[in-house]
Amino acid sequence: MTSDNFAFGERRVIPVNIEEEMKSSYIDYAMSVIIGRALPDVRDGLKPVHRRTLYAMGEMGNTHDKPFKKCARIVGEVMGKYHPHGDASIYDTLVKMAQPFSYRHTLVEGQGNFGSIDGDSAAAMRYTEARLDPVSEEMLADIDKDTVNFGPNFDESLKEPLVLPSKFPNLLVNGSEGIAVGMATKMPPHNLGEVCSAICATIEKPDISLAEIMEKIPGPDFPTGGIILGRSGIVDAYSGGRGRIRVRGVADIEEGGSGGKKDRIIVTEIPYQVNKSRLIEQMADLVKDKRIDGISDLRDESDKDGIRIVIELKKGIVPLIVLNQLFKHTALETTYGVINLAIVDNQPRYLNLKELIGEFLKHRKEVVFRRTTFDIKKAEERLHILKGLLLALDNIDAVIATIRGSSTTEEASEKLIANFGLDSLQADAILKMQLRRLAALEQQKIIDERDGILKEIERLKSLISDDTHIFAEIKRETEELGEKYSDKRRTVITADAGDFEKEDLIENKQVLISLTSDNYIKSMPLDTYKGQHRGGRGIVGMTTKEEDFVKNIFVASTHDYLLCFTCSGRVYWLKVYDIPEATRQSRGKAIVNLLNLNDEKVTAVIPVSEFASDKYFLFATRTGMIVKIPEDEFSRPRQTGINAITLRDGDELVDVREVKDKGELVLTTRFGQSLRFDLLTVPLRHRNALGVKGIKLRFEDVLQDMTVVEKDHLLTITEKGFGKRTDFDEFRGHGRATMGVKNIQVDISGGVVSSKAVNDSDEVILMSRSGIVIRTKVSEISIQKRGTRGVRIMKLDSGDSVVGFAILEAVDEDPSGDEDLDSQTALLEGE
Repeated sequence: MTSDNFAFGERRVIPVNIEEEMKSSYIDYAMSVIIGRALPDVRDGLKPVHRRTLYAMGEMGNTHDKPFKKCARIVGEVMGKYHPHGDASIYDTLVKMAQPFSYRHTLVEGQGNFGSIDGDSAAAMRYTEARLDPVSEEMLADIDKDTVNFGPNFDESLKEPLVLPSKFPNLLVNGSEGIAVGMATKMPPHNLGEVCSAICATIEKPDISLAEIMEKIPGPDFPTGGIILGRSGIVDAYSGGRGRIRVRGVADIEEGGSGGKKDRIIVTEIPYQVNKSRLIEQMADLVKDKRIDGISDLRDESDKDGIRIVIELKKGIVPLIVLNQLFKHTALETTYGVINLAIVDNQPRYLNLKELIGEFLKHRKEVVFRRTTFDIKKAEERLHILKGLLLALDNIDAVIATIRGSSTTEEASEKLIANFGLDSLQADAILKMQLRRLAALEQQKIIDERDGILKEIERLKSLISDDTHIFAEIKRETEELGEKYSDKRRTVITADAGDFEKEDLIENKQVLISLTSDNYIKSMPLDTYKGQHRGGRGIVGMTTKEEDFVKNIFVASTHDYLLCFTCSGRVYWLKVYDIPEATRQSRGKAIVNLLNLNDEKVTAVIPVSEFASDKYFLFATRTGMIVKIPEDEFSRPRQTGINAITLRDGDELVDVREVKDKGELVLTTRFGQSLRFDLLTVPLRHRNALGVKGIKLRFEDVLQDMTVVEKDHLLTITEKGFGKRTDFDEFRGHGRATMGVKNIQVDISGGVVSSKAVNDSDEVILMSRSGIVIRTKVSEISIQKRGTRGVRIMKLDSGDSVVGFAILEAVDEDPSGDEDLDSQTALLEGE
């Protein structure tokens, strides 16, 4: 609300728009949660509470080589100095960093009850003790050498690090989870040795591919072991930042043998983050509800050496069947949804595996550079002092006389500065020098130290003089880290049925695909529609809702890719076998459920069996523009689609054709004009390009279709069901961007629907707006001169019209299988 200011004595009421205030406050709150609480920093993989806890423990001297300290003392230190959000959140963080079933490499070493995989809570903080794990000290190493930026704590009385130097690649090794406002992160843990190997490989080859990185890091490595089924989810997560990974527990079948013992299933590993106690409860409930029949006993024999769940089976029960039921109905098999979301430059970003490694290396490069710069500065300061000491030793008698002749230390310092060209630091060092330094051996030590520091400064300056040297140092440190702390992989990655290509299990056959104006799509067997003579009424092919009609039908192989081009010039990929097969009367499935469309409609679909480098896609727009782009630029499918061409305002994509470099093209307009010209006159462009003028259009005329001159005749069909074949020789060649010649009369028969190249042996399938379909031989359609009306191909009811047709090319068949078309006037399913 808004209003004028009102004054009450010395007070004033300031009007505030409550909507703006709510928006501003909520955005501030959301960003606070995202940046300052819920999401990890990509550099050290820590949230603020984790970073503050580790830093406070380091400042307390609570390292792995010192005695344990009470967790209550640690929590109080963290809360009082850096994290004033309550002791519970700090202690929960401390506990989790000490749980070996939560972290692949624990960051805190705990003593006492720190909870269990059964979901048991840790003991109260006054009973437990903790100290830093050696790995954590690698994350804190060099923090006192100006390697990272510090900021004020909550009351600005102290400074705290905004990130840790983190020699240890914590984000990849231990993963992270968090729920922010409108977003969440769930990053899996990995094997340290594999991560270090991938980091070194990236340093050696900066343009390394994802496949090469995955040779080093094949997949997550969970602290609880288990089995990852298949690699498709891993590839999705590593390439796009999101993926679903199926994880299964490890179970062995023990056969009872002939001694009367029963068969048993022994579970020794369970999926990551699965509560063992709840898992056993799930199994017991399934037995109780008789959803699993065959289990006689169930007990937990787990101890400090590992997990052991024993499942006793009844006699005569096949153990593998029971095990598969457990995988299906319990958390013994679960899905881990990967969301690689982290804070990068104070903004949340989804990252693939290569980007995660790249951001870590960028951080380490800055740390090594700042550390080296700090070491150079300290070495030069020490060298400066040593030069002063050596100067004093060379003039020791005069220096001693100067000091003895001075009444105060300050006077002695001033005289040394004035008489020997020293500065105050060197003068103070000389005054503090012990008499034993006058011995010859002590003097030699100073000389040796000076020479050593000179060499060290030279080495350090060489290190930061070139990025290659810095990355070599990072590689050396990473290799040492891997050798010191890495262990064997715990999680096994196996093949899964989902890894096999679906087409290996699907028959390769041709199907008829139909697409409606409202973007409903379906596939049907070709023999759904039997042949009829020209002029027949056809049969019902699809039931559509009002104002929806079939606009595109074509034949494709079940193993083909469908490239779905939208009116806005984008392209999406779809496998034909992913299109649901339906009956001829059904409407099909909304294509938006198969593709990630952004409020756009599919206007052209091209089936492609393989992407050839010597073929091109030719695009035509409503206003007569055309674009030619190499086919292999569309060979890398993306779930979200890509831009195919750029359209001018008000224009839209009409049709796409697969063409070769040489040949001729015929463009046909709605008013019956056709233009033939050479494909070589169409310039080659790259994806996302603007087109060139293909045909000049009369007022209100639009481009309707295009076809390549590659068969015997041009078949043109109109909305009213009339059509004809015309020799291509009837269309003399014109230049591109001209108006062409009259192809067919459309005054009575309605506008042109489409025109396609055909042979005498082909068949044509027509579909009307109401869903009526007819299939007939092309040879039954007469050949006529251009400019004629054509013959009736399909008899239509009043108000109905043809919306599209597909050409079915002839294939060699067994002569014994021929049928007379007169006997094929009936349709399957009782027609």
